[in-house]
Amino acid sequence: MILIDGKKTSAEIKSEIAARVAEIKQEGGKVPHLAAVLVGNDGASQTYVGAKVKACHEIGFESTLVRLEETVSEEELLKVVEDINENPDIDGLIVQLPLPKHISVEKVTDKIKPEKDVDGFTPANVGRMALNWPAYVAATPYGIVELLKRYNIETSGKHCVVIGRSHIVGSPMSILMARNGYPGNATVTLTHSRTQNLKEIAQTADILIVALGKPHFVTADMVKEGAVVIDVGIHRIEDASKKSGFRLVGDVQFEEVSAKASAITPVPGGVGPMTIASLLYNTLLAAEKKVYN
Repeated sequence: MILIDGKKTSAEIKSEIAARVAEIKQEGGKVPHLAAVLVGNDGASQTYVGAKVKACHEIGFESTLVRLEETVSEEELLKVVEDINENPDIDGLIVQLPLPKHISVEKVTDKIKPEKDVDGFTPANVGRMALNWPAYVAATPYGIVELLKRYNIETSGKHCVVIGRSHIVGSPMSILMARNGYPGNATVTLTHSRTQNLKEIAQTADILIVALGKPHFVTADMVKEGAVVIDVGIHRIEDASKKSGFRLVGDVQFEEVSAKASAITPVPGGVGPMTIASLLYNTLLAAEKKVYN
């Protein structure tokens, strides 16, 4: 069984990006600049944004963090996005989700210039991805594709079952796996909470990608012998044996499923670290005008 190490792979990608940034500086070029907008005081969001800003500094990017109060109006947030859109020094823009309930995520996402949408969430980038045109691909799906590639996992002609249909992971993942190219050329079944016979469908998967958001949902009896299993979930559950009182687990029952899988991502340390690495890669593409030129 191969343990697909996202922590190690993300470190490799960051190192590659840092080397390119050093070259850009040496050539007198423009250093990539990522702006992040954080609304409110959600603990998890602050942690995620902090990690992104820290990663920027580690690899030589410039970064700007815009903090807004939970009570900020939708109009004020849209104005902040517009200002960043028009700032030629900023290459990439992310607005950390979730947003307060009084603000429309769709309106904010649609306001971001596709050229600066390094999260890959705007309709323009989702559409370009579906057409297999140059696009910023959403960070988590891109990270999964990169793991499959770097671990030389065969995808052509394989049956890939995706569990979960979110706009952030499941839906784009199903498109990427079906596209003509590598990783891709798979026969894809997209399943979700209302799928009938989900267990039987999962059992047919050569590649099983689980992004349902339910801890330990996938058990050994749902997995074919020798399948590749990608676990996107991350949950904090109580564990009295740990000093912290909790531990992190995924959507997959790792202990029992890893005994059947040919390759599997752990939680933590699997897909998670790849998300930030992918975001940084998209920002580098934006700075070098590799997608929209």
